[in-house]
Amino acid sequence: MGKRKTQNRKSILREYVESFAIALVLALIVKCSVVEAYKIPSSSMEDTLLVGDFLLANKFIYGSKVPLIPAHLPALAEPKPGDIVIFKYPLNPKVNYIKRCVATEGQIVEIKNKVLYVDGKKVSDPANGKYTDPRVRDGNRDNYGPYRVPKGYIFMMGDNRDNSSDSRFWGPLDRSLVLGKAMIIHWSWKPDPNSPGFVWYNPISILEWTGYNIIHFPWRVRWNRVGDIIR
Repeated sequence: MGKRKTQNRKSILREYVESFAIALVLALIVKCSVVEAYKIPSSSMEDTLLVGDFLLANKFIYGSKVPLIPAHLPALAEPKPGDIVIFKYPLNPKVNYIKRCVATEGQIVEIKNKVLYVDGKKVSDPANGKYTDPRVRDGNRDNYGPYRVPKGYIFMMGDNRDNSSDSRFWGPLDRSLVLGKAMIIHWSWKPDPNSPGFVWYNPISILEWTGYNIIHFPWRVRWNRVGDIIR
């Protein structure tokens, strides 16, 4: 009798372990291949995306990486001008960047006194894009090109045109570094310079941080942005 109970307990434990393993594998597949969450850390995409926005990206559309092996699924579409794209930063592939694609391979990019032209045609500024410096400065920021985008590359720019590290400065983006297309803002958390910091090994700092943000929670959430489709 005791032996049977032991066997039953082992059987139940095994079921739990197998269920957990399956759930973990499925979660990994979804994260790596379909949808992934990202946080906006900088102001380079203002006012389309704000610091503290949390977004979901469609990794499947551009051909997501297959987990655990060096292969990608076939792409359903290629990045096109106007798409907001998450990608690995070419100068440090461990860091993810997000910018707007403004031109694809073979197209000619030119910027004249802050105005963007692609293939000789003026491109309208993004609906929520902006310029923060009225001056026209020397250098690639305000005057660039003409430059033909090489095969296998795309040209990226931030919507905050005067404050963005993008293809004007580090060159076109290799298509292989593309991770996904931004879809929706699922959460937005306004930065608060008065919020106390915390370190994981200091319980008091964690309690202070938690208490402060619970009290200020209703004012820190940008409720009007939650659920916005990214365009």
